[in-house]
Formats: sequence, structure tokens, C-alpha cells
Amino acid sequence: MPPLNASLKKRFVTLAVIALNLVAFIPFVKAADTSSFDIVEIERPRIMEQAAKYLSEQPVTVTAAHSDRSAGGRHDFFSEGDYWWPDPKNPDGPYIQHDGLTNTNNFVAHRHAMIRFADIVGTMTSAYILTGDEKYAQHAIKHIKAWFVDEDTKMNPNLLYGQAIKGRFTGRSTGVIDTIHLVEVARSVMLLKNSPSFAPKDYEAVRAWFREYLTWLTTHPYGLGERAATNNHGICWSMQAAQFAALVGDEDVLNWVRNEFKNVYLTRNMATNGGFTAELHRTKPYGYSLFVIDAMAGIAQIASTPADNLWTYQTPDGRGMAKALEFIYPYIADKSKWPYPHDVLYWDQWPVRQPCLLFGGVALNKPEYLAEWKKLKPDFQVDEVKRNVPLRYPLLWVGPMKPPVAQK
Repeated sequence: MPPLNASLKKRFVTLAVIALNLVAFIPFVKAADTSSFDIVEIERPRIMEQAAKYLSEQPVTVTAAHSDRSAGGRHDFFSEGDYWWPDPKNPDGPYIQHDGLTNTNNFVAHRHAMIRFADIVGTMTSAYILTGDEKYAQHAIKHIKAWFVDEDTKMNPNLLYGQAIKGRFTGRSTGVIDTIHLVEVARSVMLLKNSPSFAPKDYEAVRAWFREYLTWLTTHPYGLGERAATNNHGICWSMQAAQFAALVGDEDVLNWVRNEFKNVYLTRNMATNGGFTAELHRTKPYGYSLFVIDAMAGIAQIASTPADNLWTYQTPDGRGMAKALEFIYPYIADKSKWPYPHDVLYWDQWPVRQPCLLFGGVALNKPEYLAEWKKLKPDFQVDEVKRNVPLRYPLLWVGPMKPPVAQK
């Protein structure tokens, strides 16, 4: 065999680095029937098209926009409660609530910037996995440093001013849900760890940011309030905490999440038919049901271990991820069969490529879930939909290179 030329040798070394970074598999996940399902070939066209577009995009962080209604400073994330509106009887007074109806005049610049950030990093990391080309890692790391390392542009590691309500609250515990879009960013940081483009000091600075944010989530009243929430908010807290804990190596938090998943979310939040009662009582029961099952699937994908498999765990009466997917799958395959009220808004925009189908299809060996996932829309621009599907980059989670376990 002739010696490799310089270009091929560099590519071989880069791919080897990626492989070494990803050798810590989640070994309990059984591969489903892949004879007609190739996640790499499914994802390659959209990832490479997006990557070509995003390579010219510069970082945009919370410092790029500010609202006069924010009580925070330039580096503080700010958002407003979705379903709160001016009072027609008192236009300058405190806002009033209309559940399920989003106030389109809310400040959303920071949310949009964070979603854009997650898209760029998810795309670049996926392209790096596909090609081994270091330019994709470099670009992802550029954006990651802007958000978490660079003093002039980084975000403060807290959600003190999330989902504020004019005239009522400068921030609320419910605002914590806004950072669900950092889950795939934290995942990407783990996958990019051994890239030659990720200087060790920058990697450790990013981990320090997430460690500080995780401490805030587990000690501040807002974080503790969100953790105790009895609907999708508590579950989304655990999805975030699990991934951030995996990045920083906090096994105590991961153990807490596993216990909560088994002994609270399955017994308190999930009904015996696999549906989630609190979400079915909302004005958008279909969208919220998809959202909460996706979040449960995210927890199972992140926090499961060979000795503690959240995908296959069941309560004595049969509640578990298999039951949750048995509940939602028929209504994803044929929404016309949905037996509950239709959502007051965005009914026509659902479903899309729900991650619960992909993760569950692989973990539970259900080729029909994978086939249905493949049929669904992979890209969506409606803000409400994108905001409620935070896990949008499958190659970070499944495929020929499995995701890493908690960093040490």
C-alpha cells in the first residue's frame, strides 16, 4: 500500500481524533433494523447544505440586543412570559394571561439568538462528525467561545430575567425552560473536546460556565422552583440538568435526575395510558404532549446507563418510555385520530421530526418509529415549533458514532 499523501493523512488523523472522542458508547442501546434506515445518509444532505450557509455566519449573543423592559444588564438573558398580554382595561398596567395565545409583541431577540446559536453549533458539529473537516469544528468553537468565554459577548450563567411579566415579575422560575436549547450545545462541547481547534483552556472555560449555571439551577429559588414543577417544566429542568451534569461530570445531579424520572415523572406526571395529564389539560394538548414526551426521551437518552436503563424501566403498572411512545405514536402517524381537543394555535404545524420517535426507535428496536420519523419534516421555521423542539441534530445522539458518557 503506498504511503498516504499529506492531505489524506491529515484527514485520517482528524477522523481518528473524532473516533477517540466518541468511543465512550452507551452500550445498552440496541440497534434497530437498519436495512432501510441510514441516519448518516438521511442527515448528510441537510447538514452539509446548512453547514455551507452557516460557515459565513458570525456569533450573535445576548449582548447584541437589549429590552427596556429588562431589569438585567447587557450580559443577562431576558425573555417575557408567552401568554401574557396588556390589559385592555388598563393598557399601562400589569399584563394579564391568555393561556396558549402567544403575545407577538414580546421581546424575543435573546431566544432567537440562542436558537440560532444551537442551530449553528449543532450543524457544525454534525458536519464535523460526517467529514472530519476541522473547519466545521473551528466555526462551532468560535460561536461557543462567544457565548461562554469571551468577556465582551458572553452570557451570564443564570436565568434571573427569564419569562418576565410586565408589572408583575422581573423574572420567574418558568424562565429556566428557555435554556433547553443549550442541551445540544453542551452535547456538542463533549463531542468537540478532542478537536485540535478546541484549546484546552477554552474547553475548561466552557465547562466552568456550565458548572456555574448548573450550580445556579440547583441552588437558586428560580432553579429549585422549576425543578419542583409538576408539568413539562420540571421534566425540561431535568433534561437540561442531566446534559449539563454529563458535561461537567456531576454524578450526583445525574443520579437525582434518574431517580426523579423513575419515581416521580412516571408515577406523577404520566397516566397509565402513557399520556401526560397536565399537558392534556392545556389549550394546546397535542403540541404539549409531543413536547413533554420528547423531553422525557431526551432524559432517557442522556442519563441512562447499562445498569440503569431509563428506556426499558417500567413501574409495576407498566408506565415507562415504551408506554409513552405507544400513546403518542398513533397520533403522530395519523393526527386525525387525536381524541382530545385541538390546539388553539399551531395545530397544523405539528408533527415534525420528533426526537422521541428516533431515540425510541433505536433504543426500543421499533423500526416503525424510525420509518415514521423519516417521513416527517426535518426543518421548520415557525418560531413556536422550533422553540419546542430543542433536540434537532440526530448525529449528536445516534448513528455510527455513539454519544459519550459523563466527562470527568
